[in-house]
Amino acid sequence: MRKSYGGAYIVMDSKKMGNDLCMAWPTAELAVMGAGQAAAILQRRATPQEREAFEQDYVERFLNPYVAAERGYVDSVIDPADSRREIAAAFAMLSDKREKLQTRKHDNTPL
Repeated sequence: MRKSYGGAYIVMDSKKMGNDLCMAWPTAELAVMGAGQAAAILQRRATPQEREAFEQDYVERFLNPYVAAERGYVDSVIDPADSRREIAAAFAMLSDKREKLQTRKHDNTPL
């Protein structure tokens, strides 16, 4: 994915959803919201120049996968040229994984 903000990050198979690995390219953006939306909310009374400066700072500080990797939301930031090799290595690592899921207490099948 290229951009993942707020609820979209959660439903696009985030670490909290139980995925095994999360890799990102250096151009990925993961944050609560985009820079424009953050500026519109947090800098609503600022001048256009102040908003633009805020957006640039927000992009540099928060909208990069390295911040997400530091916080544990991304396992590794990979070079796009190495994507196939990294994904193949991930599949090889997970090839013998077995997971025992708990039985569900309730069912949604029709009676």
